[in-house]
Amino acid sequence: MRSIILSGVITTIAIFSSCTQHTASSETETLSPSKKAIVMEEFVFTDSPTRDVHASSLLELANGDLLATWFGGTREGAPDVNIWLARKPSGGNWEAPISVTDGGGQTVFNPVLVQLKGGDIQIYFVSPGINDGQVVTSKDNGYSWSEPRKLPEGFVGPIVNKPVYMEDGAIIAGGSLEGSPGRRTHIERSTDNGETWTKIGPINDPTHSDQQIIQPTILVHSQERLQILARTNKEHEDAKLAQAWSDDGGLTWSPVTDTSLPNNNSAVDAVTLDDGRHILVYNHSTREDPIGGRKGRGILTVAVSDDGINWEAAAVLEYRTGPVQYSYPAVIQTKDGMVHVTYSWHRRRIKHVVLDPSKFETYPIIDGQWPKDKMPWIKSEEDVDVTDDAEHLK
Repeated sequence: MRSIILSGVITTIAIFSSCTQHTASSETETLSPSKKAIVMEEFVFTDSPTRDVHASSLLELANGDLLATWFGGTREGAPDVNIWLARKPSGGNWEAPISVTDGGGQTVFNPVLVQLKGGDIQIYFVSPGINDGQVVTSKDNGYSWSEPRKLPEGFVGPIVNKPVYMEDGAIIAGGSLEGSPGRRTHIERSTDNGETWTKIGPINDPTHSDQQIIQPTILVHSQERLQILARTNKEHEDAKLAQAWSDDGGLTWSPVTDTSLPNNNSAVDAVTLDDGRHILVYNHSTREDPIGGRKGRGILTVAVSDDGINWEAAAVLEYRTGPVQYSYPAVIQTKDGMVHVTYSWHRRRIKHVVLDPSKFETYPIIDGQWPKDKMPWIKSEEDVDVTDDAEHLK
């Protein structure tokens, strides 16, 4: 065990290895289906270049390297916040983070990695306002980056979550805007490899409905049938994750409805696996859940579905009570079939977890209730002293 100082707050963390292989898990974890599919856990970095870090995005390159990006600075909204990037070479370890852009001295938010046909990589982000989309491009696998380019007004690119790539070449990204007349989600679609984008929506009507949703993630049921899952602004004990459906490849969308799963007014991410199953990584809690950590972000879970409607509990990534949080997950499936997740770990580090989807032992989530008798919430193996004063972020 060692003690470290994070921005003046002494935090004691029990870390036996920066990379944990779950073949050496505790007996409790070995026996519990909550942890069976987890094959590796590690931090993208242990010595953070900034006080606060948040909202990661993941991308696998053609050569097998992983890229992770996030925003970090003294606190969200501060002028010293940068977009950061780290690389994990295939078979290697995470390299030290580098700054991609400082936003020209203005704050930046919510970077998302996008791979274009032909090899270019882009990072979409918003700056200086939450509705001001920008993009940077790399032509050398992320080693160097262009100056930021502003997007047209009302366009933000993929917001928080990655886009999906259709067989006809279309890139479909979930976007959202905030402020008057309310939170609203739309689709941004490109048919020319990201050169230009068209906007579809908004999908929800924040003026005449109580559904105010942002930060959608997209599931692909077929080349025609798509589903979005989105964060809602509801904070009561019955708040649910929102959804909408498209049967024409994302050109038109159904009205927004509730899923059966809880939402704590926080971001989620999902991915459709090669075998057709859908994986959702989310906080299985509501905003005011007394045992769910800060803003309900003390429990981070994985659910699996065959149809996007009926979900089963598949894994518990983290669980602690008190003013702690595990939030804003990003999830992808790599070429080897493994599922990779990154997320904000107490807003101090980015954590990286690898799961083997063939090892999921799942149990139905009935009426939105996690089956704790079958898949318990096991307390995360850390001893972190986090106080309310240590957390200044939204």
